[in-house]
Amino acid sequence: MIGSESVTSYLIRRIWQMIPTLAGVILLIFVLFHFFGGDPAEIIAGQNASAQQVDVIRQQLGLDQPWWIQLWIFCKEVVTFNWGDSWATREPVAHIFLTRLPATLTIMIPLFLLTLVLSVPIALGVAYVRGTLTDRLTMMATTVALSISFLVYIIAGQWLFGFELAWFPIQGWAGSVWTNLALYVPLPVLLAVLVSLAPQVRLYRSFFLDEIGQDYVRTARAKGLGEGQVVFKHVLRNALIPILTDISLQLPGLFIGSFLIEVFFSIPGLGREVLLAVNRSDYPVIQATTIYLAMFTMVINLLTDVLYKLVDPRVVLK
Repeated sequence: MIGSESVTSYLIRRIWQMIPTLAGVILLIFVLFHFFGGDPAEIIAGQNASAQQVDVIRQQLGLDQPWWIQLWIFCKEVVTFNWGDSWATREPVAHIFLTRLPATLTIMIPLFLLTLVLSVPIALGVAYVRGTLTDRLTMMATTVALSISFLVYIIAGQWLFGFELAWFPIQGWAGSVWTNLALYVPLPVLLAVLVSLAPQVRLYRSFFLDEIGQDYVRTARAKGLGEGQVVFKHVLRNALIPILTDISLQLPGLFIGSFLIEVFFSIPGLGREVLLAVNRSDYPVIQATTIYLAMFTMVINLLTDVLYKLVDPRVVLK
């Protein structure tokens, strides 16, 4: 049983530790964008703009201020979550996140859940029948799948399921979540799951095999427990620790991977907006996305540490 006081004190301590980490991320992002990035005023003004026009845009964006004032403004934006307006579209950055993030989550959440629900049982199943023909064929299939680029999956999937079979529309998006889940989400999520399953199954299978070879498994078998009981009651539970670690590492990458899906399937999500912002050197949008991803990663790591304790009470939170 988990002690609520120990978990609470651990959470408070970790949150305090996040503050200097986040401060370092903020400083790094500011330095990279301020001293090493191109001049956004020149990019927004265009190649034919005069120096006076560029100076006017630079003044409007606040880029004529000393760097320490710009850093102070940037820190206030992070603390207040008020990033101002997009330099390219003049749309509030907060409104961009509020309107584009739901589409990204509509793709990311089913993708994450399906990958997790399918990869763990498949990996556990092939580990259970290790050395058999099923195990070998599964490993061969995952090896082939790992050798194929995600772009090939997208092109082949759109051609087969969109043009030839006409099962799903290739592009489009509706205002209804249920319409999107029924029509526009299945094809990109199906293709992304096919790509994600191969490495996950191979990795989780190795986790399960490591646990199967432990002494406690032989002891459980010697006590007369059935193979199914040993695998599901003991092996699965102990293998959840490295699986949780892998999931915590995959989540930020999964979020970024959904950006590629949005581009090829014309989904009006946050990923497509970020790519447009990169092409337009729209610093407020890019900086906000970078900071939010850093916060998201730190929160995921914190929750994963707490889940370690839930999965295995022997874990000590320090």
